[in-house]
Amino acid sequence: MLTSLSLRDFVIVESLSLDVRRGFTVLTGETGAGKSILIDALELILGGRGDAGVVREGAERADIVAEFSASERADRWLKENELQSADETLLIRRTIDDKGRSRAWINGIAVTTTQLRDLGERLVDVHGQHAHQSLLKPAHQLKLLDGHAGTSELVRAVEKAYHAWQDARRALEDATANARSVEEKTERLTWIIEDLETLSPKPGEWEMLTAEHTRLAHGVAISEGLAEILNRLTEGDDSASSALSSAHAKLSSLARYDEKLAALGETLASAIDLVEEAGRDVSKYLDRTDLDADRFQKIDRRVGRYFNLARKFHTEPEHLGELLESYREELRSLTGSKDVDALARAEQQTRADYDEVARLLSEARSAGARELSATVTAEMQHLAMKGARLEIALTPSEPSPAGSEKCEFLIAGHAGVQTRPLIKVASGGELARISLAIAVITAKATPVPTLIFDEVDSGIGGAVAEVVGKLLRQLGRDRQVLCITHLPQVASCGDNHWRVEKRLRNERTVSTLTVLDRDARVDEVARMLAGVSITQNTLALAREMIRSPKENE
Repeated sequence: MLTSLSLRDFVIVESLSLDVRRGFTVLTGETGAGKSILIDALELILGGRGDAGVVREGAERADIVAEFSASERADRWLKENELQSADETLLIRRTIDDKGRSRAWINGIAVTTTQLRDLGERLVDVHGQHAHQSLLKPAHQLKLLDGHAGTSELVRAVEKAYHAWQDARRALEDATANARSVEEKTERLTWIIEDLETLSPKPGEWEMLTAEHTRLAHGVAISEGLAEILNRLTEGDDSASSALSSAHAKLSSLARYDEKLAALGETLASAIDLVEEAGRDVSKYLDRTDLDADRFQKIDRRVGRYFNLARKFHTEPEHLGELLESYREELRSLTGSKDVDALARAEQQTRADYDEVARLLSEARSAGARELSATVTAEMQHLAMKGARLEIALTPSEPSPAGSEKCEFLIAGHAGVQTRPLIKVASGGELARISLAIAVITAKATPVPTLIFDEVDSGIGGAVAEVVGKLLRQLGRDRQVLCITHLPQVASCGDNHWRVEKRLRNERTVSTLTVLDRDARVDEVARMLAGVSITQNTLALAREMIRSPKENE
C-alpha cells in the first residue's frame, strides 16, 4: 500500500509531500488543474518511461519519492533481488534531469527501470481513463479474462510449450530442407577427419617431438663437444684437474712455512672437487647420449607429417589436435541433425505437450468466462442497464503463444435480444459502464494492494454515478483505491478527498494539492454540482451527499 508520496519540480508541481491513507480516496479539481500529474508521477516511479518534459521549467531535475508498505508478493521479490531494507520499509526514488537522464533507487540501491516495472506490478494497478477503448480489443479482453480466472501460470506454461514446439518444428524443417547440403558437408568433414587421424596428434606431442628432433639432429656435435670438454676437465694430460692438483701440492708444501696459506689450499681443494664433479656429470651424459640414426629418421618423418598437415589446413602444427577435435564435434552435430526421424518424433512430442497444456488453459478460461460473465451481468443491472447481459465467447483458433482460442466479449443491451460483439452494439456511455463494472470486478481478484482509477467514470452520471461511487468505496474497504473524478456523486463517496488547483505564483503556473476536511469537502462537492454559482441549496445538497459510509449504505 502507498503510504507517502513526495514530488519536487515535477511538471508544474514545485514541491509536494503527501501522506496517503487507506480506503477510497478521490481527487477532484478543475479540468487542467493537474490531477493526472499524481498518476503520472506514480507511473514513473513504477518504471514508466520518462523524458526531460517532466522537469518543471527552470529546474535541473524532477525528483519523485514514494514509500510503500510492501505486500507478501513484493517482499518475496525484494528478497529474491536482495533489495529488502533492514526495517522492512519500501522506499522508491526516481530522478529525471533536464537532459532526460533517469536514475532510480529501491531502498537506497540503484536499480533499472525494468526492475521498477517488475516491482510496480506487485504494488499498483492503474485503470486509465481510456480503459474502455482498450476493452474493444480482443487481446485486452483475453488479458482481462486471464487476470480474473487466475490463469497466469498456465498462460506462461502455454507460451513456453509453444516456443519449444516451434523450435522443434524449425529444426525438423531445416533438417529436411538441408539434407543434401548436410550430406555434402558430412562427406567433407569425414575426409578431413580421416586425414588428420592418420597422424592422430596427441596433446603435448608436438613439443616433445621438436625437442627430441633437435637433440638427435645435433647428436654428433653434442658428443664431440662433450668429449673435448671432458678431456679438458679431467682426462687430458694438461687437464684442469691435473693443473689444479699440481698447484694444490705446491701450495701444501709452502704452507709448512706459512700457516696462512692453508686457507688457500682448502679453496684449491674445493675447486678440484667441483672440476672432477663436472667431469663425472659430462661422462655420465656421454654414456646416455643416443646416436640412433633409425630413431632420428622416425622422428624426422613424424615432424615432417606434422608440418605437411599444418600447411594443408592452414594452421600451426601444435594446433592440429584441437582442429581434429573441433571437426569431430561438428560432424557429431551434423550426424544428429541428419536424424530426421528423431527430429520428427521430437516435433510430435512438443506439439503434444503444447496441446495438453493449452487444453488445461482452455478449460480454466471456460470456467472463468462463465463466472466473469455472470458477475459482470449482475453488476450491469445496477448501472442503468436492466436486462443487459455479457457473454464471453471462446472460439477455437490456430495455436499461438496465448493458447488455442480467441476471446470475444458479446453484449445484449436489454432483455430478449441476441448478444453481439461489444464493438458493434455498445454506445459510449454503455461502454464506459461496462468497462467500469469489469474493472471493479477484476480488481477484486488482483493481489495488488493499491488500485488507481483515472477518470474511468467518464460517460456516466446521475444515479449511475452514485452506484459507481459506492462500488469504489466498497472496493476500498479491503484495498487502497485512488480515483480521479469529475462526478460529485463519486466524490461524495470517498473516505478521503484531495483537491488539485492550478495557481499563478511568481508569474509561473504551479499545481497544488489540498487535503480537504469535511467542510471543505462540502464546498468542493457543491462546486462540482453547480459550478461558479453556488447557492445554499447546493451546499445543503452537498452536505446531504457527504455522509459517513454507514449512513450512505
